[in-house]
Order: sequence, then structure tokens, then C-alpha cells
Amino acid sequence: MATARNLPDYSNGYWWSGDGLRLHYRDYPGRDDRPPLLCIPGLTRNARDYEKLAERLAGEWRVIAVDLRGRGESAYAKDPMTYVPLTYLQDLEALVAELKLTRFVAIGTSLGGILTMLMASTHPERIAGALLNDVGPEIDPAGLTRIRGYVGKANWHPTWMHAARAVAEANADVFPTYGVADWLDMAKRLYRLTSAGRIVLDYDMKIAEPFRLPGNEAGPDMWRAFDALKGKPLLLVRGETSDILSAQIAGRMHAEAPGSELVTIPDTGHAPTLNEPEALAAIDRLLARVGTS
Repeated sequence: MATARNLPDYSNGYWWSGDGLRLHYRDYPGRDDRPPLLCIPGLTRNARDYEKLAERLAGEWRVIAVDLRGRGESAYAKDPMTYVPLTYLQDLEALVAELKLTRFVAIGTSLGGILTMLMASTHPERIAGALLNDVGPEIDPAGLTRIRGYVGKANWHPTWMHAARAVAEANADVFPTYGVADWLDMAKRLYRLTSAGRIVLDYDMKIAEPFRLPGNEAGPDMWRAFDALKGKPLLLVRGETSDILSAQIAGRMHAEAPGSELVTIPDTGHAPTLNEPEALAAIDRLLARVGTS
């Protein structure tokens, strides 16, 4: 593991989508005798969500954290109707080809987990292991309604503390134990500072356009896609109060994938950060299995 005194720096990498967008990823160095970790964030999130996890694992494991189109340092799409899972999948396939990744561990939060399942369904032989963070083949309608209610609504703040307060108000029930420092840290993952001095959400508001259309939040039969992960080192993480992944669906996933591990993060909603002690310990166990598989 990398230590706080000797953290390897990441490099910024770029690749091109099939429709000509310049897309970005962070590349943290690691051992070349192990499969890299391909980290895919959620709907409105970016590569910074995996910063702490990457810093913890880098050196031992190569970590590639992506910005999907329209997020972070990746270009915004000219056609908002390309903000759908099957296009994201094509973008990720282009990255895998660019980096010549033959085997990797896929770590996906929410939308990133859907993309992990889709990647497994197309080329299961490449998946050395997987982590699905608070998402499954079926999504709770209550959570979808909540997300559709806020995604794509632009807002800005004059200071980081104002942004942190806004994040706290919106997520108090998701992370009830958070303090000011936690909210400030989360704000800096969600927002960016513009040249005009405004602090704004770090994604294209137009990602909401296709997401508001029923059916565009996932893709084809996701249970069939989930089947491709069976028999592989697989970690299922669920927030105890999640309104996206129900306890029933998580239990079914665990039962249908013998050898998988299901970890519930207490007092947490959608989605766990993967920096919780329970998640970190489970990730260590997953990677230990990958190392021997």
C-alpha cells in the first residue's frame, strides 16, 4: 500500500471517443504484474471520487479513474442524447483498446456499476474481478425519481463553504455522521472553480436530458449482464439506507453469484464512498482474491 509520506503522483491521460470527444482519466502507477483497477464513477460524478482509494492502493495496484463524457476534464458532448450507457460503454471500450488492457478489475459506482456489468457481458474474459457499488440489475424506482429531481439543475456558490453547506443540505440523510470537513471534501469532488470565480457543479447539465426518459438509465437486460460476473471475484457494496439498490435485490445478487461477498455500509445511503472502513477491508479481500485468481 502507498503511504501518506510516499504517495505516487497520478498522470493525466486522454483518449478520443468515436465521435471525436477528448476524454480524460487519471492514471496512478502500480505493479505491472497485477491487473489494473478501472474505476468508473456515477452519473454526476468524476474521477475525483476515487482519489482517496487510488492513493491508498497506488504503488501496489495501477488505478485508472475515468471522467465519463460531460464530466470533470472530459469534453462535453455536442449531442446530449449520447449521454446514455451504451455510448459510455463505447467510450470505455475505446480506452481499453488505447491502453491495451487485456485484464482488469472493474470498480463501478452506481452508473459505473451498470457499465461494469455491460463491459463484463461483452468481454467477460477481461474481467479479473469486479466491485459493484450500490447498484444492481434492478434499480429502485424511488431512487430514480429522487435523482431525476435534481440532476441537471445548475447552481453556483461564491465560496467553498457555501458549496459545502449546499451539499450537506442535499445529502444529510445519505451521510448522517458527516461533519463540516467531510462536506467540504465532498464539495470539492462535486464542484469546480470557474475562471469567473464561481463554484459550479462539475458536469454538463445536459446529461439530464436522456436520463429523464424512462429506460435510458440502464440498457438491455441487466440480469443477463450481471450473469457475466458470476464465478469471478465479486464484491457487492450497499449503503444500508440506499434508495437505489434495495436489500432484496442485493440479496438476490449475492445468492445468484456464489462466492461473491455482500457488504452493507451502516448509516449510509446512495452511494458509499468506498472509503468507509467496512468497504476498505472488503476491497482488500477482493484484491487478495484477484491476486490469486
